[in-house]
Amino acid sequence: MRPLMTRSIYRITGGDRLSFLQGLITNDIAKLENGLVYAAMLTPQGKYLADFFLVPDAKAVLLDVDASIAAGLAQKLNMYKLRADVAIEETDLKVKRGTGPTPEVAFADPRHSALGWRLYGSENGDDGTDFDALRVQHCVPATGVELTPDTFILEAGFERLNGVDFRKGCYVGQEVTARMKHKTELRKGLTRVDVTGHAPVGTAITSNGKAAGTLYSQADGQGIAYLRFDRAGEAMNADGATVTYPASDPK
Repeated sequence: MRPLMTRSIYRITGGDRLSFLQGLITNDIAKLENGLVYAAMLTPQGKYLADFFLVPDAKAVLLDVDASIAAGLAQKLNMYKLRADVAIEETDLKVKRGTGPTPEVAFADPRHSALGWRLYGSENGDDGTDFDALRVQHCVPATGVELTPDTFILEAGFERLNGVDFRKGCYVGQEVTARMKHKTELRKGLTRVDVTGHAPVGTAITSNGKAAGTLYSQADGQGIAYLRFDRAGEAMNADGATVTYPASDPK
């Protein structure tokens, strides 16, 4: 049985709520007009602090975040608000998600069309979809698994996942992120790999005896790995499992 999804939902209100968020998040708050916004907060050095969904809610914005990092994120937001007209409070709302027929008031997951919808209300859980398998198939990182304090979001695929906007203006960590986008070629990053066998999440990958990366989530013979692309190749090893890059097309 898959573990129950645990999310915390905060309500952000106040006349400055939109400008406040705009100066902190990697995406453009104006996209709330079209539905959910997936975004992150970064350190000044451009590294990952938290990822979350922002949800339009009348004269408020809901923030949907993994429960394991919720308290730390709320503390950070309250630290930044200073004298802004912003209030942040935790709600008792829950999230239900699925890939079947979309409920009338649900929102499409903006990261990938295969991830279906998210519904905010009194129910938790999902419709039976194996979301971990979908994540692996489409290389979608998870909070606390592939996304850690050492993560640079472009290496984690945030541009492909609609989690960053390069035209929105300044936010904390923006300079490093923009420099990675415009001045360098990514030499490391998350990618889908084929996996024969199984290895624990976080297992080191080696290629010809050299460190090549780390293997994370796995499902249906594939996995998400963080690789050094200059060392990646066929028949890499991860604690007895064989890791192959590039991956074959998902079945």
